[in-house]
Amino acid sequence: MAKKSKTCNIGMVGTKFMGRAHANAWMKVGKFFDLASNPVMHTVCGRDPVGTPAFADQWGWANSSTNWKEMVKDDEIDLVDICTPNNMHEPIATAALENGKHVACEKPIAATLDVARRMRDAARKAKKKGVKTFVWFSYRGCPALALARQFVQQGKIGKVYHVRANYLQGWAGPDTPLVWRFDRKVAGSGAHGDLGAHIIDAARFITGEELTEVCGAIEHTFIKERVVPEADSGNIKGGKVGKGKKKMGKVTVDDAMMFLGRMSGGGIASFEATRFAIGNQNANRIEINGEKGSVRWDFEDANLLWYYNAADDAQRGGWQRIMATDAGAHPFAHAWWPDAHILGYEHGFINCASSMLTDVGGKKVEVPVPDFEDAYQTQRVLEAAVISAREKSWVKMSQVK
Repeated sequence: MAKKSKTCNIGMVGTKFMGRAHANAWMKVGKFFDLASNPVMHTVCGRDPVGTPAFADQWGWANSSTNWKEMVKDDEIDLVDICTPNNMHEPIATAALENGKHVACEKPIAATLDVARRMRDAARKAKKKGVKTFVWFSYRGCPALALARQFVQQGKIGKVYHVRANYLQGWAGPDTPLVWRFDRKVAGSGAHGDLGAHIIDAARFITGEELTEVCGAIEHTFIKERVVPEADSGNIKGGKVGKGKKKMGKVTVDDAMMFLGRMSGGGIASFEATRFAIGNQNANRIEINGEKGSVRWDFEDANLLWYYNAADDAQRGGWQRIMATDAGAHPFAHAWWPDAHILGYEHGFINCASSMLTDVGGKKVEVPVPDFEDAYQTQRVLEAAVISAREKSWVKMSQVK
């Protein structure tokens, strides 16, 4: 591999689920990709004065801290990576941008549209000084999903008629405790912002189109109260629950959201996000039907893209199964293993990290990672769906600024 032209010192905030995923990405990306800017795992920040140094030792960080405000001012830090709950995205990102740091932020960009707008504006100001922003819509790092985008760009499916996207999980039954993901003050929304943001981004990413209108929505919370855990475990399902009398707390977010929309190219779209699709674990799925063909993808079989070519005759027509692992033909595959030596969840983050570092290094990016401006457009759609559900009305995107 060619010698790296420069380094990028990473400062990361957050040590739980996403902290592990991001740390692994920074640790591995330079071993598989020939990068324009090589990451150095400089400092990790967390709230736990005991757990944070242990996390640093385990994941290869040179330093640890419990003070993110000091870390974002450190002249040695080049990029700040935010892996916190949604309510902390803005203060960390804004402070980092004001100190001239590139920022990579978990999705959704913010808990509310107003906060997302402020973050977008801060990013616009920083961009004038050469500071870059990124948002971890990590499924863009799946080669098969990126290949679907290429097929649409190449005209293989023609004019888009339908976008059909759903993200189905089933972990949030009545025995799941009241973790931060069920608290509107922290998360902003429930399944809608957590899962729905991914499928909205995927629809925009693959088609290259925007939604122009939300044409009806349903927002629903199945479980109104949950047990308050004694401690946070750091995983999706939450923390430790005591054996004695249990304290109950109110759920203040949605458990499920469904909505319909119109696309800028004239097609129509449907979206469903839920944590109550029992029997589904991480079924992030999208199908796009066009005048010349169709593509479909399911993260639970993430290495495969299914393609239908309407030009095939009846004798040989049917869905084509494409294993998106060919180094000469498929996005990101050049960095990895021989054909059909498949990739997993963590590789999406590593691939996205490679795109970020390529961009920071001033080189052309193979698959783009959204910046704050791009992620703000997804946040607008999230907001429009909420308005539609609560007001029982159709909402034009031009009304959602």
